[in-house]
Amino acid sequence: MRHALFYCSLFAFILSVSIDTALSQDAFTEQRLRMVQDHIVAEGVTDERVLDAVRTVPRHLFVSPTLRNQAYSDQALNIGFKQTISPPFIVAYMTEVLDPQPTDKVLEIGTGSGYQAAVISQIVGEVYTIEIVEPLGRRAGDLLKRLKYENIHTRIGDGYQGWKEAAPFDKIIVTCSPEAVPQPLIDQLKDGGRMIIPIGHRYEQVFHLLEKKDGKLVETKLIPTLFVPMTGKMEELREVKPDGARPEIKNGGLEVDENEDGLADGWHYQRRSQLVSEGAKEGERFLRFENDVSGREAHMLQGMALDGSKVRSVNVEFYFRTKDIRQGQSNREQPAFVLHFFNSQRVPIGNIAIGPWLADSPEWTRVFRQLPVPKDAREAIMQVGLNGATGTLDLDGFKLEPGQ
Repeated sequence: MRHALFYCSLFAFILSVSIDTALSQDAFTEQRLRMVQDHIVAEGVTDERVLDAVRTVPRHLFVSPTLRNQAYSDQALNIGFKQTISPPFIVAYMTEVLDPQPTDKVLEIGTGSGYQAAVISQIVGEVYTIEIVEPLGRRAGDLLKRLKYENIHTRIGDGYQGWKEAAPFDKIIVTCSPEAVPQPLIDQLKDGGRMIIPIGHRYEQVFHLLEKKDGKLVETKLIPTLFVPMTGKMEELREVKPDGARPEIKNGGLEVDENEDGLADGWHYQRRSQLVSEGAKEGERFLRFENDVSGREAHMLQGMALDGSKVRSVNVEFYFRTKDIRQGQSNREQPAFVLHFFNSQRVPIGNIAIGPWLADSPEWTRVFRQLPVPKDAREAIMQVGLNGATGTLDLDGFKLEPGQ
């Protein structure tokens, strides 16, 4: 704990020295505008109030200085204490779904960065944000004050208990994942209000929009996602817990699409993908990626528990075929399967790839590889797709199991 407090104090000192300069002459403005255009507008967010808010809030100040060069990429970034700052698209998407209004009082349950609260505060009347990790909550509170976001009220504690003294709320936005909707948040939502929350098992989550009408909740399932869980007791009380000794791929056959939105359930952050019902290698469906803009994202992700102290390797199998593939703007932008590894603190500890696939392969090609797992790994995220390349990539029949 002493080291954690030192880290936060040092971060606060660096921040206090540089923040005024960063705001008066923001060298990141161009990156922020490009981020909004490439990663938010291009993915379907249209509310100009939301877009203006994301163009305004200096996201680079909400990440550690060592990650500032990645602040405007569309990815979650580690902020310490097993927590992450949400990707910009997810922040914008959740904000738009809530349909925020200038007179709204909003409750935001955060994991520590304060970024979601800062964005929505540009649109609504008041924001009450609860950060779940004490050192991160203090840091976020100090930053929000220095940025003069005077309509944001901060608290550190169990976000799933809500903020009873300030209730009821017009809108509630939850940026960490419970197994079910906490009852206090339901009780504190105003009649006619809206809540967006990621619900599900540890690595199988879906955004749910809840609308309270005449005291009852009307629930709509939205897109798959992956959020870190609430720390402590709520995570311990999960009925379904991941088993890092038995990693597996969910919906590997790409057959399940319960809400019929054309996207495979169980896979999140899908970009430029669609399910196709004719010509599958296995079953009735396969997934197709198509991209004609070099450097644009076209991939999907899925997380899993993977304990490297118990699993020394994993066997990965799937089928692919390609057409008109061209590398993107760098050697990293090539079609491939990548397994990213994370330790117990959710810090990246390396990755291993299958691919790239740059030559045309018009027939289905089977891939089978045994991939070594780092001993310190406790989680993994699969990334598969064009990854910035152009052309067409078809995929089917994913399987993953512990190696022998």
